[in-house]
Amino acid sequence: MRTDPFSDTLTFLTEGYWATPTFWVILIVSLAIAALAFRSLPEQRTVDHLVRYMVRGVIGLMWWQQSLWKVPPDFEGLRHWTEEIVKNAAFPIHAKLVNDLILTHFVPFGYVIYFTEVAIGISLIFGLFVRASAVVGALLILNLYFGLYRLESEWPWTYAFLVLLMVLFAVERYGRSLGADALIAVRSDKPQGIMRVLAMLT
Repeated sequence: MRTDPFSDTLTFLTEGYWATPTFWVILIVSLAIAALAFRSLPEQRTVDHLVRYMVRGVIGLMWWQQSLWKVPPDFEGLRHWTEEIVKNAAFPIHAKLVNDLILTHFVPFGYVIYFTEVAIGISLIFGLFVRASAVVGALLILNLYFGLYRLESEWPWTYAFLVLLMVLFAVERYGRSLGADALIAVRSDKPQGIMRVLAMLT
């Protein structure tokens, strides 16, 4: 049960759960990357880059936190909301696809969804390959937008705004603001080979 944002944040950062020290490690690595970008790239030392870093980090935290209620092997909560998509999808073909494909092979899809969400969260917090992860994230949220559209307790605009935010991350290359993407991008003005592929993901 939620209490207030301050108490809930403190609980999240201090509770005795395996994810808590893991998150602290992720956060420390993110701060180290940001410090390295700030120190080595003078153009990163602006309020705009700092704000983008903070916004990207908060949304990354959202992805990380939301993965915690679908941890394998039981995927608590994930099956319930997958079944809700079958009942509340905006389009029958969407409901049928989820029912016949995902629910029929739920465990493999559960692992894919869980690890994808974890990867998106870490990607955003680190600022690593943000363009790629933001596109994948937008598609996952779009699935919820259409899948839960008819559910009375859900506000569709919530998902619409999140999709737009992920699109913004990709288009504006938020990973290049005090993130690992900034360090990758600076390696070469005309990247070749593997660096060219990496630059496309950033």
